Amino acid sequence: MMRGAVLYGPRDVRFEKRDEPKIIKQTDAVIRISSACVCGSDLWPYRGIQPIEQPTPMGHEYCGIVEEVGRAVKSIKPGQFVIGSFFASDNTCPTCHIGYQSSCQHRELVGGAQAPFLRVPLADGTLVATHDVPSQDLIPSLLALSDVMGTGWFAADAANVKPGSTVAVVGDGAVGLLGVLSAKQMGADRIIAMSRHASRQKLAREFGATDIVTERGDEGVARIKELTKGIGADSVLECVGTQESMMQAINSTRPGGYIGYVGVPHGVSLDGEQLFFSHVHLHGGPAPVRRYLPDLIKLVFDGKMNPGKVFDLALPLDQVAEGYRAMDERRAIKTLLHPNGTK
Repeated sequence: MMRGAVLYGPRDVRFEKRDEPKIIKQTDAVIRISSACVCGSDLWPYRGIQPIEQPTPMGHEYCGIVEEVGRAVKSIKPGQFVIGSFFASDNTCPTCHIGYQSSCQHRELVGGAQAPFLRVPLADGTLVATHDVPSQDLIPSLLALSDVMGTGWFAADAANVKPGSTVAVVGDGAVGLLGVLSAKQMGADRIIAMSRHASRQKLAREFGATDIVTERGDEGVARIKELTKGIGADSVLECVGTQESMMQAINSTRPGGYIGYVGVPHGVSLDGEQLFFSHVHLHGGPAPVRRYLPDLIKLVFDGKMNPGKVFDLALPLDQVAEGYRAMDERRAIKTLLHPNGTK
Protein backbone atom coordinates (compact mmCIF):
# COMPACT_ATOMS: atom_id res chain seq x y z
CA MET A 1 0.00 0.00 0.00
CA MET A 2 0.99 3.64 -0.47
CA ARG A 3 -0.60 6.94 0.47
CA GLY A 4 -1.85 9.50 -2.05
CA ALA A 5 -4.30 12.35 -2.62
CA VAL A 6 -7.98 11.45 -3.06
CA LEU A 7 -10.77 13.98 -3.68
CA TYR A 8 -14.03 13.07 -1.95
CA GLY A 9 -16.05 16.20 -2.75
CA PRO A 10 -15.86 19.99 -2.77
CA ARG A 11 -12.78 21.11 -0.79
CA ASP A 12 -12.35 17.62 0.67
CA VAL A 13 -8.92 16.28 -0.32
CA ARG A 14 -7.56 13.44 1.81
CA PHE A 15 -4.16 11.83 1.98
CA GLU A 16 -4.96 8.18 2.43
CA LYS A 17 -3.98 4.61 1.67
CA ARG A 18 -4.23 3.44 -1.92
CA ASP A 19 -3.10 0.32 -3.70
CA GLU A 20 0.33 0.64 -5.29
CA PRO A 21 0.01 0.67 -9.08
CA LYS A 22 0.92 -2.46 -10.99
CA ILE A 23 1.39 -3.38 -14.64
CA ILE A 24 -2.11 -4.09 -16.00
CA LYS A 25 -1.42 -4.08 -19.74
CA GLN A 26 1.94 -5.09 -21.18
CA THR A 27 2.27 -1.58 -22.69
CA ASP A 28 2.26 0.00 -19.19
CA ALA A 29 5.08 1.38 -17.10
CA VAL A 30 5.17 2.11 -13.37
CA ILE A 31 7.23 5.11 -12.30
CA ARG A 32 8.43 6.37 -8.93
CA ILE A 33 7.37 10.00 -8.74
CA SER A 34 10.23 12.45 -8.19
CA SER A 35 7.91 15.43 -7.65
CA ALA A 36 4.19 16.00 -8.08
CA CYS A 37 2.07 19.13 -8.02
CA VAL A 38 -1.42 20.62 -7.98
CA CYS A 39 -2.81 21.90 -11.28
CA GLY A 40 -5.13 24.86 -11.72
CA SER A 41 -7.54 22.49 -13.51
CA ASP A 42 -7.63 20.36 -10.32
CA LEU A 43 -9.42 23.32 -8.72
CA TRP A 44 -12.52 22.86 -10.90
CA PRO A 45 -13.53 19.57 -9.19
CA TYR A 46 -12.03 20.78 -5.89
CA ARG A 47 -14.45 23.73 -5.92
CA GLY A 48 -17.37 21.52 -6.97
CA ILE A 49 -17.76 23.23 -10.36
CA GLN A 50 -16.89 19.94 -12.07
CA PRO A 51 -18.69 17.32 -9.94
CA ILE A 52 -17.16 13.93 -9.22
CA GLU A 53 -19.24 10.77 -8.78
CA GLN A 54 -16.92 8.89 -6.41
CA PRO A 55 -13.67 9.39 -4.46
CA THR A 56 -11.09 10.19 -7.12
CA PRO A 57 -7.28 9.85 -6.96
CA MET A 58 -5.86 13.20 -8.03
CA GLY A 59 -2.93 14.50 -10.06
CA HIS A 60 -2.00 14.35 -13.73
CA GLU A 61 1.44 16.03 -13.86
CA TYR A 62 4.42 13.80 -13.29
CA CYS A 63 8.05 12.97 -13.79
CA GLY A 64 10.18 10.31 -12.17
CA ILE A 65 12.21 7.12 -12.41
CA VAL A 66 10.92 4.06 -14.26
CA GLU A 67 10.49 1.17 -11.83
CA GLU A 68 8.94 -1.49 -14.05
CA VAL A 69 7.70 -1.91 -17.62
CA GLY A 70 5.41 -4.38 -19.34
CA ARG A 71 6.78 -6.97 -21.75
CA ALA A 72 5.57 -5.02 -24.81
CA VAL A 73 7.45 -1.83 -23.85
CA LYS A 74 10.53 -1.45 -26.05
CA SER A 75 11.98 2.06 -25.76
CA ILE A 76 11.44 2.89 -22.08
CA LYS A 77 13.72 1.13 -19.57
CA PRO A 78 13.80 0.78 -15.78
CA GLY A 79 16.10 3.37 -14.21
CA GLN A 80 15.40 6.08 -16.79
CA PHE A 81 14.12 9.51 -15.74
CA VAL A 82 10.95 10.19 -17.72
CA ILE A 83 8.33 12.87 -18.25
CA GLY A 84 4.86 12.26 -19.65
CA SER A 85 1.60 14.02 -20.43
CA PHE A 86 -1.85 13.97 -18.83
CA PHE A 87 -3.09 11.99 -21.84
CA ALA A 88 -1.36 8.72 -22.65
CA SER A 89 -0.92 8.24 -26.40
CA ASP A 90 0.48 5.53 -28.64
CA ASN A 91 2.33 8.17 -30.75
CA THR A 92 1.76 6.00 -33.84
CA CYS A 93 -1.86 6.63 -34.90
CA PRO A 94 -2.66 9.12 -37.70
CA THR A 95 -3.67 11.81 -35.21
CA CYS A 96 -0.42 11.42 -33.27
CA HIS A 97 1.56 11.61 -36.52
CA ILE A 98 0.24 15.13 -37.17
CA GLY A 99 1.16 16.19 -33.64
CA TYR A 100 -2.13 15.95 -31.75
CA GLN A 101 -1.28 13.19 -29.29
CA SER A 102 -3.86 14.51 -26.80
CA SER A 103 -6.50 13.34 -29.32
CA CYS A 104 -4.78 10.00 -29.98
CA GLN A 105 -7.23 7.38 -31.23
CA HIS A 106 -6.22 5.21 -28.26
CA ARG A 107 -5.67 7.92 -25.66
CA GLU A 108 -6.13 7.27 -21.96
CA LEU A 109 -6.34 9.88 -19.23
CA VAL A 110 -3.47 9.59 -16.75
CA GLY A 111 -4.50 10.25 -13.15
CA GLY A 112 -3.45 9.62 -9.59
CA ALA A 113 0.00 11.26 -9.83
CA GLN A 114 -0.22 12.96 -6.41
CA ALA A 115 1.27 9.81 -4.92
CA PRO A 116 4.67 8.07 -4.65
CA PHE A 117 4.06 5.77 -7.66
CA LEU A 118 2.08 6.01 -10.90
CA ARG A 119 1.01 3.62 -13.67
CA VAL A 120 1.44 5.15 -17.12
CA PRO A 121 -0.39 3.43 -20.02
CA LEU A 122 1.08 3.29 -23.54
CA ALA A 123 4.52 3.93 -22.07
CA ASP A 124 6.50 3.93 -25.32
CA GLY A 125 4.30 6.58 -26.87
CA THR A 126 3.67 8.66 -23.76
CA LEU A 127 6.96 8.89 -21.86
CA VAL A 128 10.05 10.79 -22.96
CA ALA A 129 13.32 9.84 -21.25
CA THR A 130 16.02 12.41 -20.51
CA HIS A 131 19.57 11.59 -21.59
CA ASP A 132 20.69 11.60 -17.93
CA VAL A 133 19.00 11.51 -14.55
CA PRO A 134 18.70 15.24 -13.80
CA SER A 135 20.04 17.06 -10.77
CA GLN A 136 17.47 17.88 -8.10
CA ASP A 137 17.42 21.59 -9.00
CA LEU A 138 16.11 20.83 -12.52
CA ILE A 139 13.20 18.65 -11.41
CA PRO A 140 10.66 21.47 -10.83
CA SER A 141 11.23 22.79 -14.36
CA LEU A 142 11.05 19.29 -15.86
CA LEU A 143 7.84 18.59 -13.94
CA ALA A 144 6.35 21.82 -15.32
CA LEU A 145 6.82 20.44 -18.84
CA SER A 146 4.34 17.64 -18.09
CA ASP A 147 1.41 20.04 -18.34
CA VAL A 148 1.60 23.76 -17.57
CA MET A 149 4.68 24.59 -19.66
CA GLY A 150 3.55 22.32 -22.49
CA THR A 151 0.10 23.92 -22.34
CA GLY A 152 1.49 27.46 -22.29
CA TRP A 153 3.68 26.54 -25.27
CA PHE A 154 0.70 25.13 -27.17
CA ALA A 155 -1.26 28.33 -26.44
CA ALA A 156 1.53 30.39 -27.99
CA ASP A 157 1.95 27.98 -30.91
CA ALA A 158 -1.80 27.87 -31.59
CA ALA A 159 -1.84 31.68 -31.44
CA ASN A 160 0.85 31.77 -34.15
CA VAL A 161 3.36 33.72 -32.06
CA LYS A 162 6.25 34.78 -34.30
CA PRO A 163 9.40 36.87 -33.90
CA GLY A 164 8.27 40.50 -33.62
CA SER A 165 4.67 39.66 -32.64
CA THR A 166 2.56 41.63 -30.19
CA VAL A 167 1.05 39.11 -27.78
CA ALA A 168 -1.59 39.44 -25.04
CA VAL A 169 -2.01 36.78 -22.36
CA VAL A 170 -5.37 36.44 -20.58
CA GLY A 171 -4.89 34.66 -17.25
CA ASP A 172 -2.12 34.93 -14.67
CA GLY A 173 -2.15 31.38 -13.31
CA ALA A 174 0.73 29.01 -14.00
CA VAL A 175 -0.37 28.36 -17.60
CA GLY A 176 -0.76 32.06 -18.39
CA LEU A 177 2.61 32.90 -16.87
CA LEU A 178 4.27 30.11 -18.84
CA GLY A 179 2.42 31.36 -21.92
CA VAL A 180 4.36 34.60 -21.36
CA LEU A 181 7.59 32.60 -21.14
CA SER A 182 6.67 30.66 -24.30
CA ALA A 183 5.92 33.84 -26.25
CA LYS A 184 9.28 35.25 -25.17
CA GLN A 185 11.06 32.07 -26.29
CA MET A 186 9.29 32.32 -29.66
CA GLY A 187 10.61 35.84 -30.19
CA ALA A 188 7.58 38.03 -29.44
CA ASP A 189 8.52 41.71 -29.37
CA ARG A 190 5.77 42.88 -27.02
CA ILE A 191 4.01 40.73 -24.43
CA ILE A 192 1.04 42.15 -22.53
CA ALA A 193 0.19 40.19 -19.39
CA MET A 194 -3.24 40.67 -17.84
CA SER A 195 -2.91 40.41 -14.06
CA ARG A 196 -4.10 42.08 -10.88
CA HIS A 197 -1.73 40.32 -8.49
CA ALA A 198 1.65 41.84 -7.64
CA SER A 199 3.51 38.53 -7.20
CA ARG A 200 2.20 37.23 -10.52
CA GLN A 201 2.97 40.51 -12.27
CA LYS A 202 6.56 40.26 -11.00
CA LEU A 203 6.97 36.72 -12.36
CA ALA A 204 5.34 37.72 -15.66
CA ARG A 205 7.97 40.46 -15.98
CA GLU A 206 10.73 37.95 -15.20
CA PHE A 207 9.37 35.66 -17.91
CA GLY A 208 9.35 38.45 -20.51
CA ALA A 209 6.18 40.56 -20.17
CA THR A 210 6.72 44.12 -21.41
CA ASP A 211 3.35 45.50 -20.24
CA ILE A 212 0.89 44.71 -17.45
CA VAL A 213 -2.86 45.32 -17.80
CA THR A 214 -4.87 45.14 -14.57
CA GLU A 215 -8.28 45.83 -16.11
CA ARG A 216 -10.65 43.03 -17.08
CA GLY A 217 -13.59 42.58 -19.43
CA ASP A 218 -14.43 45.52 -21.68
CA GLU A 219 -12.02 47.76 -19.77
CA GLY A 220 -9.23 45.25 -20.33
CA VAL A 221 -10.02 45.10 -24.06
CA ALA A 222 -10.00 48.91 -24.26
CA ARG A 223 -6.61 49.03 -22.54
CA ILE A 224 -5.10 46.53 -24.99
CA LYS A 225 -6.53 48.49 -27.92
CA GLU A 226 -4.99 51.62 -26.42
CA LEU A 227 -1.58 49.93 -26.09
CA THR A 228 -1.74 48.71 -29.69
CA LYS A 229 -2.87 52.02 -31.26
CA GLY A 230 -6.42 50.79 -31.69
CA ILE A 231 -5.53 47.65 -33.62
CA GLY A 232 -5.42 44.79 -31.11
CA ALA A 233 -2.83 42.09 -30.49
CA ASP A 234 -1.47 39.81 -33.23
CA SER A 235 -1.73 36.80 -30.91
CA VAL A 236 -3.82 36.29 -27.77
CA LEU A 237 -3.37 33.38 -25.35
CA GLU A 238 -6.58 32.50 -23.46
CA CYS A 239 -5.53 30.61 -20.33
CA VAL A 240 -8.60 30.71 -18.05
CA GLY A 241 -11.66 29.06 -19.59
CA THR A 242 -14.53 31.38 -18.60
CA GLN A 243 -17.00 33.29 -20.77
CA GLU A 244 -15.42 36.60 -19.73
CA SER A 245 -11.87 35.47 -20.50
CA MET A 246 -12.82 34.07 -23.90
CA MET A 247 -14.66 37.23 -24.94
CA GLN A 248 -11.77 39.33 -23.65
CA ALA A 249 -9.41 37.27 -25.82
CA ILE A 250 -11.55 37.50 -28.97
CA ASN A 251 -12.16 41.22 -28.60
CA SER A 252 -8.48 41.95 -27.91
CA THR A 253 -7.31 40.30 -31.14
CA ARG A 254 -6.76 42.30 -34.33
CA PRO A 255 -8.60 41.28 -37.50
CA GLY A 256 -6.59 38.43 -39.00
CA GLY A 257 -5.01 37.69 -35.62
CA TYR A 258 -4.84 34.41 -33.75
CA ILE A 259 -6.20 33.13 -30.44
CA GLY A 260 -4.75 30.05 -28.74
CA TYR A 261 -7.22 28.91 -26.11
CA VAL A 262 -6.15 26.36 -23.54
CA GLY A 263 -8.23 27.21 -20.48
CA VAL A 264 -10.62 24.27 -19.97
CA PRO A 265 -13.97 25.88 -20.92
CA HIS A 266 -16.65 26.11 -18.25
CA GLY A 267 -19.88 27.79 -19.32
CA VAL A 268 -18.37 29.23 -22.51
CA SER A 269 -20.65 29.79 -25.52
CA LEU A 270 -19.76 31.76 -28.62
CA ASP A 271 -21.95 33.90 -30.85
CA GLY A 272 -21.40 32.58 -34.38
CA GLU A 273 -22.20 35.89 -36.08
CA GLN A 274 -19.89 37.86 -33.80
CA LEU A 275 -17.12 35.34 -34.35
CA PHE A 276 -17.70 35.47 -38.12
CA PHE A 277 -17.26 39.24 -38.30
CA SER A 278 -14.35 39.36 -35.85
CA HIS A 279 -12.11 37.79 -38.53
CA VAL A 280 -9.93 35.96 -35.98
CA HIS A 281 -8.35 32.51 -36.05
CA LEU A 282 -9.40 30.43 -33.06
CA HIS A 283 -7.51 27.27 -32.18
CA GLY A 284 -7.02 25.35 -28.95
CA GLY A 285 -7.94 22.31 -26.94
CA PRO A 286 -6.11 19.91 -24.64
CA ALA A 287 -2.44 20.62 -25.26
CA PRO A 288 -0.55 17.96 -27.25
CA VAL A 289 2.26 18.11 -24.70
CA ARG A 290 3.95 14.99 -26.10
CA ARG A 291 4.66 16.84 -29.36
CA TYR A 292 6.71 19.47 -27.54
CA LEU A 293 8.41 17.44 -24.80
CA PRO A 294 11.73 16.67 -26.57
CA ASP A 295 12.33 20.33 -27.49
CA LEU A 296 11.21 21.65 -24.09
CA ILE A 297 13.43 19.16 -22.24
CA LYS A 298 16.41 20.40 -24.27
CA LEU A 299 15.62 24.03 -23.45
CA VAL A 300 15.58 23.21 -19.72
CA PHE A 301 18.79 21.14 -19.79
CA ASP A 302 20.52 23.85 -21.86
CA GLY A 303 19.56 26.47 -19.25
CA LYS A 304 17.51 28.49 -21.75
CA MET A 305 14.42 28.63 -19.53
CA ASN A 306 13.34 27.91 -15.96
CA PRO A 307 9.58 27.25 -15.90
CA GLY A 308 9.93 25.76 -12.41
CA LYS A 309 9.77 29.33 -11.06
CA VAL A 310 5.96 29.02 -11.17
CA PHE A 311 6.16 26.79 -8.09
CA ASP A 312 5.99 29.28 -5.24
CA LEU A 313 4.94 26.80 -2.54
CA ALA A 314 6.62 23.47 -1.81
CA LEU A 315 5.09 20.95 0.61
CA PRO A 316 5.53 17.30 1.55
CA LEU A 317 2.90 15.16 -0.14
CA ASP A 318 1.11 14.45 3.12
CA GLN A 319 0.21 18.18 3.26
CA VAL A 320 -1.48 18.06 -0.16
CA ALA A 321 -4.75 19.44 1.26
CA GLU A 322 -2.95 22.65 2.25
CA GLY A 323 -1.50 22.81 -1.27
CA TYR A 324 -5.03 22.84 -2.68
CA ARG A 325 -6.23 25.41 -0.13
CA ALA A 326 -3.35 27.76 -0.90
CA MET A 327 -4.09 27.70 -4.63
CA ASP A 328 -7.85 27.95 -4.11
CA GLU A 329 -7.33 31.04 -1.95
CA ARG A 330 -4.75 32.43 -4.41
CA ARG A 331 -2.03 32.38 -1.75
CA ALA A 332 0.05 30.29 -4.16
CA ILE A 333 0.42 30.21 -7.93
CA LYS A 334 1.31 26.52 -8.00
CA THR A 335 2.11 23.94 -5.32
CA LEU A 336 5.02 21.53 -5.67
CA LEU A 337 4.63 18.26 -3.73
CA HIS A 338 7.52 16.11 -2.48
CA PRO A 339 6.54 12.41 -2.25
CA ASN A 340 7.26 10.68 1.05
CA GLY A 341 8.06 14.06 2.57
CA THR A 342 11.40 14.17 0.76
CA LYS A 343 12.87 17.42 -0.52
